[in-house]
Amino acid sequence: GRSCAMMGGFVPVPRSFASMTDVGPSDTRVAAFFDLDGTLIPGSANIPLAKAAFRAGFVSKRELAVDLARNASFMLRGASDDSSAKVRDRILRGVKGHPASEVEGLADGFLDDLVETITPTMREVLAEHRAAGHELVLVSASPTEIVQRFAVAAGMDYGVGTTAGRDADGRFDGTLSGPFCYKEGKAEVIRGLAATHGYDLAECFAYSDSVSDEPMLAIVGNPVAVNPDHELRLMAQAGGWRIVDVGRLRVVANRTRRAVRSAAASPAKAWTRSRAGAARRRRPVAEPD
Repeated sequence: GRSCAMMGGFVPVPRSFASMTDVGPSDTRVAAFFDLDGTLIPGSANIPLAKAAFRAGFVSKRELAVDLARNASFMLRGASDDSSAKVRDRILRGVKGHPASEVEGLADGFLDDLVETITPTMREVLAEHRAAGHELVLVSASPTEIVQRFAVAAGMDYGVGTTAGRDADGRFDGTLSGPFCYKEGKAEVIRGLAATHGYDLAECFAYSDSVSDEPMLAIVGNPVAVNPDHELRLMAQAGGWRIVDVGRLRVVANRTRRAVRSAAASPAKAWTRSRAGAARRRRPVAEPD
């Protein structure tokens, strides 16, 4: 597996949910960043998107078959650099020459059903963050136009994905405008959001199911692994990160609710307990391989 020491430093040891409401000065802004595929929803948003693109004439039947096969691979094996890059390039080719409104319109036939697939466990997590006053941000490699619509429909504050470039007439030109929102690119997007919105990343949360999101998880103070793949589970265990196994709604919800209430009653004690726990966990995480 990959070392927990990375990006010129060490993966931060998060504070527990016991300090969710203890976010420092009152003007500190805290966000909870959520991956989409495999994290908020059990499947891949690109599957209904590919079908909608085929029905709208964006892709051929052969291209649809390839896209569905790649997404089936993602469901079975998780994301890989090669498969993610191929999906990105396919989307850029497919939308080239089309106005953004047409791409946004692709979601009309599947968005509501897709939002309904948010797991009960993650709905509870979203609600707890909302109750704590945190902003809810969706960050995904899927097209920004789709990600933003999903976020709004799910009751989140906003969403950011991979943004395609546009020409002078407002049509997609087949290039990227900004980073590919995957791996290091997703972390870059989050840093940009933090700078724009004034988030304190040391106080923020990030949720993902895949080790490919290691860069995103590494830049926040509170990384959380959701139904993690094997490598991410090992990383989370080594770093003392919270692990959410979807399906254990009652256990997760009750623990989170008790933690939030405890912090609200005595945030100073919650912070002290959290710092002590972090200090105990930090040494083995910081040791190089």
